[in-house]
Amino acid sequence: MARINYNWIRAATLTLLVSPWSGSFAQESHVGKLTGEASRGKTLYQRFCVGCHGEHGDGRGENAAHVDPRPRDFTAGTFKCRSTPSGSIPLDDDLFNTIGRGLYSTAMPAWVPLTRQQRADLVAYIKSFSSRFHEEKPKAPLEIPPETPLSQESIDRGRELYQTVIKCSLCHGKEGRGDGPSAVTMTDSKGLPIAPFDFTSSARFKCGASNEDLYRVLMTGLDGSPMASFSNSLKPEQVWDLIHYVRTFRSDSHAKPKNLHARNHPEGSARSGQ
Repeated sequence: MARINYNWIRAATLTLLVSPWSGSFAQESHVGKLTGEASRGKTLYQRFCVGCHGEHGDGRGENAAHVDPRPRDFTAGTFKCRSTPSGSIPLDDDLFNTIGRGLYSTAMPAWVPLTRQQRADLVAYIKSFSSRFHEEKPKAPLEIPPETPLSQESIDRGRELYQTVIKCSLCHGKEGRGDGPSAVTMTDSKGLPIAPFDFTSSARFKCGASNEDLYRVLMTGLDGSPMASFSNSLKPEQVWDLIHYVRTFRSDSHAKPKNLHARNHPEGSARSGQ
């Protein structure tokens, strides 16, 4: 009679219990007055998300090879759009807002057809892929101070920060087109090529459309990407100056004071007057 290896059975059982796709972690989410349940979120995930993010949440769905940038690997517990400091897991609200808003310039759409309850359920299931949500608590979210007044002086200070001091132009380019000299060498945390954001492409940003959204990105960073947090190097008023300048890269920006485009692009302004 064959002997049963009970040690192997116990080890295999433990592996199943702690595997990130077993759904054993973080069965709930809490968004406002809503409580999300992973059991309900699983059905939604298999219908709407599995094609890109994969059955195990590792970003290896059947469509992943055709998506650039690649889908998020939920098993790492690392997310770009957060209100929490760099290195922290996000709040449930952060994941909820990302699902509803989508990620501009990626294949991740805004899932506005889903109800708020469905999105909360999805958050609960997404959290179940990573043990970080079981082992860690998110750090306190960033507090965003009131925006400083928009002025030519603020924009000029922002230009100095962007072009000379923190040298955003090395990645995002002198005119904000995402074509700086370092752009071709940039990779994400998995070693995959990643392009800097093109500020001229839209009034929206990857993690939102408002100045407050961009402030949040600059002060928390985009974890998993080369975009670091400036919370230890810039003062709040400097961040607002930088945002005011970045907004001028859009030719139709309402944040652009009169004659600013002519001052930044005198040659183009002269041609337009011919």
